[in-house]
Amino acid sequence: QLQLVESGGGLVQPGGSLRLSCAASGFTFSLYAMSWHRQAPGKRLEWVSGSENKGVYTDYAHSVKGRFTISSDNANNMLYLQMNNLEPEEQAMHFCGVKFRAPDPLGEGTQVTVSS
Repeated sequence: QLQLVESGGGLVQPGGSLRLSCAASGFTFSLYAMSWHRQAPGKRLEWVSGSENKGVYTDYAHSVKGRFTISSDNANNMLYLQMNNLEPEEQAMHFCGVKFRAPDPLGEGTQVTVSS
């Protein structure tokens, strides 16, 4: 059974950093594109970053480019998102997903709170 479990969220001050993790199981992780998404209250799900070809190709939403880094550990079926210089408007539930942009499926998410 496919399972995605995110962790690493929490409270961080504006300008701070967090590293999110996604533990994947139930499928051959290295064969699939993976992605990160976020959803703030009252807003639609937003694509943040994608990774494919075992991490060789990555892309980012314009708003996070240069601050966020997606990476993967294919040996351990882990996906990561390093987030630096976080902004208050980036407070949201963050999810990992299978596929590059349109996730299918999504995990249950981890909350990121950016506040002083």
